[in-house]
Amino acid sequence: MRPMRQGELAGGEAVPAAAGPRAGARNATLLATGVLTIMSAATIAPALPAMQAHFAGTEQVALMTRLVLTIPALAIALVALPAGGLIDRWGRRPFLIGAIGLYGIAGMSGLVLDSLGAILASRALLGVAVAMIMTTATALVGDYLAGPARDRFLGLQSAAIGGGGLLCLTGGGLLAEIDWRAPFAIYGMAFLLMPAVIAFIAEPARSGAARPAPGEAPSGSPAALALLLTAAMLNSVIFYLVPTQLPFHLRELGHAAPSRAGLAIGLFTLAQAVVALGFGRLRRSWSSTTLFGIGFGLMAAGYGLVAMAESYVAVVAAIVVTGFGMGLVIPNLGATALTVAPPALRGRVAGGLTASIFLGQFLSPLVSQPWIGAFGYAATFRDMAVVLAAMAMTGLVLAGRGRP
Repeated sequence: MRPMRQGELAGGEAVPAAAGPRAGARNATLLATGVLTIMSAATIAPALPAMQAHFAGTEQVALMTRLVLTIPALAIALVALPAGGLIDRWGRRPFLIGAIGLYGIAGMSGLVLDSLGAILASRALLGVAVAMIMTTATALVGDYLAGPARDRFLGLQSAAIGGGGLLCLTGGGLLAEIDWRAPFAIYGMAFLLMPAVIAFIAEPARSGAARPAPGEAPSGSPAALALLLTAAMLNSVIFYLVPTQLPFHLRELGHAAPSRAGLAIGLFTLAQAVVALGFGRLRRSWSSTTLFGIGFGLMAAGYGLVAMAESYVAVVAAIVVTGFGMGLVIPNLGATALTVAPPALRGRVAGGLTASIFLGQFLSPLVSQPWIGAFGYAATFRDMAVVLAAMAMTGLVLAGRGRP
């Protein structure tokens, strides 16, 4: 019988690493990898109108310009689930390091490419990198942390993504006023993160996962997991109206400056961050279904207000309300998925969640663009508010029936 590895339980699970400076550096590095995922699309969102003008002679330029933002999501949706299988079988760390390198190269290539086709191809490679980064980082959170500590971290992660989104979107908007290519330079931040990943992200024991907290044993049925992944996909379809369509809605209302769009979207992510910071405390008091009901309800209210708003200030106020809802929904998706996932399948469940989120992002312009063409921007935000209200009611009904 082999001796147990340090930190491994007799049952084959790993005890969460002790708190300390190295654990703090590890957690901070994981937070930074999360910011890369919001950078993958949000950074160039304010530049979309100028990019569309640059390629005005390209066939289907309106759709293709929006696909520049969302084509990474299709690649992520296709790659994330196989990526989860790979990291469950072969380990987390090597794939994370390689993906960060690919992210920097593919992301910055927009600085020099001069056709929408080539840019779309580079964005697909960026999506492959993000799929591996997000799936691996999510699985590592489950490997390293459990229970309330995991909930606190996921809230902090969502807040970090929101804060990073504010910086990237605002910076992207300012850079887009110089040149539409300039925001692509921000992707070079991946190379600055690489040394920290190499230094602080250790490979968990192959059998290892953080020991479940009391009452937190994997409990998800296939039906519950399917419902969760469907909710994640629908949420992304609707959420992605903000980066893909809000700049054009603002321009229609007479607010065409890219910096204004960048600020509005950045404040949306900041609102998400503020609420997400308290997610750990809220999760101790309310069930996941209750939090979904409240979160989707706030998003429905925000989108309804966007549909009615005519001034820039009113649009920003409405989008901030939407951000408050997202601050509950996003960490709750991750916490619920990691709670129901058996440790041996954690990478695949993380990959499934990643695929669902980004499939929704890819589908978003394909769904919203024809709707906008037929009914306009305000009506589209109004109709999506109705869908969100139905999702909120579903969550509250399940909570009322005692579902966790």
